[in-house]
Amino acid sequence: MRIGDAAAAAGTTPRALRLYEQRGLLPPPDRTPTGQRRYGPDDVARVRVVRELLALGLTIEDVRACVDRLPLLDVDAIRSRRVPEGVCVRASPVVSRRLAALDAEIARLTRQRDELAARSAPPPHPETPAAATG
Repeated sequence: MRIGDAAAAAGTTPRALRLYEQRGLLPPPDRTPTGQRRYGPDDVARVRVVRELLALGLTIEDVRACVDRLPLLDVDAIRSRRVPEGVCVRASPVVSRRLAALDAEIARLTRQRDELAARSAPPPHPETPAAATG
């Protein structure tokens, strides 16, 4: 199938397929005699895996670090957490580093949110004396 059809089947764009190819996430596809890219079902499955990993918060560089193991994955396995032992998304240094980076970013954003909330809170009202009865 041509690039537009493959992109549609994978839920992405032709531009993304070219980017994944440039970054080494996809092998160079076969070409027609006129030079057009030609993709097969395995390529579409691989793009779906790449997109799922990116949606989980990994970067393109993170995925590239485990590109040799991408054929072992499928989207359903990632979503259901049934990932074969030793594959990128499970107990991997790539994932550990990404989790640490996300935890640090969450901590930074939490501090920033707390600071903003503290600065934008209205000043406390002075206590008003109780009215005299009688």
